[in-house]
Amino acid sequence: MGEYEIVQHEFEPVYNENSRILILGTIPSVKSRENHFYYGHPQNRFWKVLAELVSCELPQTIEEKKQMLLLHKIAVWDVLKSCEIVGSGDSSIRAEIPNEILPLLQKTQIKKVFTNGKKAEAFYQKYCRAETGVESVCLPSTSPANAAWSLDKLVQVWRKEMNPFLID
Repeated sequence: MGEYEIVQHEFEPVYNENSRILILGTIPSVKSRENHFYYGHPQNRFWKVLAELVSCELPQTIEEKKQMLLLHKIAVWDVLKSCEIVGSGDSSIRAEIPNEILPLLQKTQIKKVFTNGKKAEAFYQKYCRAETGVESVCLPSTSPANAAWSLDKLVQVWRKEMNPFLID
């Protein structure tokens, strides 16, 4: 196992006043921090899954990703503001400090929170659920570490859970 490093979340949530759902990860991975945007690892299936769900082309640039999210009233952020972590391994997270999710919810029309993976779900339940009053749905992680889940299987489960909340 590598060395722990203190990681501070370096970029803003993506949302606007029309956002209806929020997808939360844990904290940006090494690759995401290098790329200065969410789900930056080339093997992470997040953008492929979302593009499939909203029936649009796979966004390539940060601007295209933001446009796709906002057009479909999807907000994206992470549960944690900072933590100690080894590499990108969620299982190594310790000394976590959560983001303040409630103010974001108050600025939007978000009615449902989805978490990208079990660790994000656990942190949301531990730090945010009581304050926000918004139930969350834990979706299978799009991380390359979740290799047991194929892209098709991820799309199927994400679609089943998110379709009632997606806005065309």
